[in-house]
Amino acid sequence: MSRFFNSLRDGVGFDLVLVGAALLFLLALAGLPLLYNVLMSFQQVDMFTLGTLIRPWAGFTNYVDVVRQPEFWLVARNTLIFVFASMAGQFVIGFSLALFFAQKFPGAATIRGLFLVSWVMPGLVVGAIWSWILAGDFGVLNTILKSLGIIQETVFWKSDPNYSIWAVVIANIWLGTAFNMLLLAVGLAAIPRDLYEAAELDGANAFQRFWTITLPMMRSTIGAVLSLGLIGTLQQFDLFPAITEGGPANTSSVAGYWSWQMSFQLYDFAKGATISVMMFLLVLFASVIYVRSTRHEVRG
Repeated sequence: MSRFFNSLRDGVGFDLVLVGAALLFLLALAGLPLLYNVLMSFQQVDMFTLGTLIRPWAGFTNYVDVVRQPEFWLVARNTLIFVFASMAGQFVIGFSLALFFAQKFPGAATIRGLFLVSWVMPGLVVGAIWSWILAGDFGVLNTILKSLGIIQETVFWKSDPNYSIWAVVIANIWLGTAFNMLLLAVGLAAIPRDLYEAAELDGANAFQRFWTITLPMMRSTIGAVLSLGLIGTLQQFDLFPAITEGGPANTSSVAGYWSWQMSFQLYDFAKGATISVMMFLLVLFASVIYVRSTRHEVRG
């Protein structure tokens, strides 16, 4: 018995206690709610049965009903646009900033730190700021675009069906660029400088060094950034009620916001749970692809 208590203080037992505590924490706050949500997607749930666990079984009826909803394909299209446009914008701008700040110049660390302000701000605050910037009558963005001669007439970013989803995309790119820049900057810092010096001595120009050294050495980092970007973008919720509220006519509604509307505005908790399970399967599929694509690098 004394040997057991000694191992808890310093040894294998202590390690098992730490791992077990973390697993219990994840199970209680993530695993059980996830299982409960999956169970709800196969049941008939309303305001009267919400507090019970045993409810009428619905099978795949909720999934069929969600797909048959008139707005399903519009929301699916908006989700794809929002996810891929946000990820592309965040990655390209974030990578460009990471490469820029990797150059040694006075004040680089200070300026890079200022970019992190957008990342630490709450989503609702970011949404409120961009709601003012994107306002049609007095928005700063329209004023800048008009002064540059890019547009001649006022663009109603939040209420025009052709631009509403892009209004949220612009705000989300601004919100997530700093996170991408930070992770990619860490990956760049891990690349040995000797490789660049040797390539430069061999006559390789800047583009050739980027293509043959930077991108191959950053493969695992880029995969992690894109995977985290996909998960974070699918989880994004705060910007939508703050900027467009999913309108007009669901032209800026995405799966996450639609799930919330189903559950807490229409009180159709079963369909709300069904939509969230569909999103979870999409994230799980993307995660499996990422793990398989970088498995050989982890082993090495």
